[in-house]
Amino acid sequence: MNTARNFVIRDTAEADMDQVTDIYAVEVATGRASFEIEAPGVADMRSRFENLRRAGYGHLVACRDDTVLGYAYTSSYRPRIAYRHTVEDSVYVRREARGAGIATALLEALIADCRDKPFRQMIAVIGDSANTASIALHRKLGFREVGVLKEVGYKFDTWIDTVIMQRPL
Repeated sequence: MNTARNFVIRDTAEADMDQVTDIYAVEVATGRASFEIEAPGVADMRSRFENLRRAGYGHLVACRDDTVLGYAYTSSYRPRIAYRHTVEDSVYVRREARGAGIATALLEALIADCRDKPFRQMIAVIGDSANTASIALHRKLGFREVGVLKEVGYKFDTWIDTVIMQRPL
């Protein structure tokens, strides 16, 4: 648990899923970090959360009092067994809470969580090559850009790149 700032990083609880769903729904509806077009409902988000936890991946929230400010999790990079030691990270922060170090704290905690697990590499698949904040966050925490997939997503009547970044664990 991190209490050095005015928020706490902790494991996500079932009770957090309504707020996690709300944060993600805003990103799906207005942002290009997620390539989903329709925001999943609470039941789907709970199912995703339970599947990640059951598989041994980390799922964290940043909270101030009872408010979830952001969340982050690791997941399988690819489904084939040979990729089992590589994880993908995802970080989402409530729009009004951005710029307060929440994403950095969440990603640092995810990286630390992976050190006690059999993972060797972490991959960031960043939606939108114009997402300079996410690219800078990952670079700050030791990721290096390994490629850009040009115009692989289509959302909001725009073709969107994906930036691939990687760091050893």
